[in-house]
Amino acid sequence: MHNPSTPLAETRQGTLLGLVDENIHLWRGIPFAQPPVGSLRWRAPRPVQPWSGVRQADTFSASCWQNIDYCRELGGGDPGRFSEDCLYLNVWSPAVRSARLPVMVWLHGGGYTIGAGGLPPYDGKALAQRDVVVVTVNYRLGHLGFFAHPALEGEDDEPLNNFALMDQIAALRWVQENIAAFGGDSNNVTLFGESAGARSVLSLMTSPKAAGLFHKAVIQSGYTLPDTPREKALEKGVQLAAHFGLENASAEQLRAIPAEKLWPLEAPLNIGPTPIAGDAVLPQPMLDVFFAGKQHAMPVLIGSNSDEASVMAVFGVDLAGEIEKLRRTRRLGLGLIKLLYPGVKGDEELGRQVCRDMAFTTLGYVVMQAQQRVNQPCWRYWFDYVAEAEHATYANGTWHGNEVPYVFDTLTLAEPARFYVNERDRAFAAQVADYWVNFAHHASATCTVLNGPTRWPASLQGRDRLLRIGLNKHAGFKVENRFMRARLALFKRVMKHHVTLD
Repeated sequence: MHNPSTPLAETRQGTLLGLVDENIHLWRGIPFAQPPVGSLRWRAPRPVQPWSGVRQADTFSASCWQNIDYCRELGGGDPGRFSEDCLYLNVWSPAVRSARLPVMVWLHGGGYTIGAGGLPPYDGKALAQRDVVVVTVNYRLGHLGFFAHPALEGEDDEPLNNFALMDQIAALRWVQENIAAFGGDSNNVTLFGESAGARSVLSLMTSPKAAGLFHKAVIQSGYTLPDTPREKALEKGVQLAAHFGLENASAEQLRAIPAEKLWPLEAPLNIGPTPIAGDAVLPQPMLDVFFAGKQHAMPVLIGSNSDEASVMAVFGVDLAGEIEKLRRTRRLGLGLIKLLYPGVKGDEELGRQVCRDMAFTTLGYVVMQAQQRVNQPCWRYWFDYVAEAEHATYANGTWHGNEVPYVFDTLTLAEPARFYVNERDRAFAAQVADYWVNFAHHASATCTVLNGPTRWPASLQGRDRLLRIGLNKHAGFKVENRFMRARLALFKRVMKHHVTLD
């Protein structure tokens, strides 16, 4: 029986002293790699140097350099101070535990350009109170996280460009080595993330470097944008160097560019927001691996929200304009699209639904079929709950990212939800969080039903099932068969074969 009055954890690197938050112990700002600064910028993360004595773990670390206003508005809150020295994680664990607990490792979203593991919606207390150990991770963002340039070629034994993914892999290695000290079971690690975090989970499911480091995956609002080819990333790196007056840049000159000069860069000098395909971390494009059914075999929970198109403006997408383009160039395609969206009126609404499904909803269908090829269960969901006070604000459904405080059961911490949620909203969030924790506890190749208000069966061989979480913005859970099947099958064909719709 574990019940220490002081939250001390003995890791391989040294002793950590955390905090007590009611019945939960919390450790903030744990280093999982050396600071990736100076000569270690754009290098694989190096192991932490051990320390002597007791290290205080009571403060969140600095976040990677980013747009603070953008993060406050869209990324989940105030990321605090910034530094290139940002490779730290946070752990929540029940103060009293009688056995090794499942581990849930969270990768935050933000288009690989904003966000941090210590933001209020990601507080792990409520999940940890359900008998899991929660870990949230910082990783390098923007050009610090993804970069290629000829001057950096050959520095390592293998080509490396996805430094953010390497950071996540280093954090997972830290979990394997140390999580037992926090009460966690290193043989039951669920990796979960949203948006760019979900995209990272997908990438690590295809990376040879992540094999065996986690055992289950949760993918919330991952997107279908193709990975950036390494050749294109190299060209962009040369353009970036030229922007700073470095026409024939050396590695030393590139590493001397101040970190705070990189994040404000805009198109065409910004990043993806996708990983780079063709290095040792991602030898093949992620989507190609899933199309071939060659991802790491494990149980998966995947889904998206009813108004993912809410994020399209951030990417500069004009929803009505997309349909106008379809009308001008693919007349038969537009006719087919309208058949697949009966009753949808107006170009903007049609564009909203088409862009949502092509960029987000289809991915769940693709992954479901890939899971069936490796004989692993896949739980799919469609999130369409809106807090009761905000039905008018969110008239089209659940915005991109708005499911996160339901998953973490942190509605009373998240902005702006904490100002308007009521008891019924909070009760619904508790049910959603229970499903996610049940997945971490019980999902396996043989345990293929998650218990909750509605029994949630996985999509096994030949079955296409999905749990609707929220029914037209209202509380409720419902299992549906062949959800949006015709349109998702068409969009998968478009993604896979790059065929035109006409």
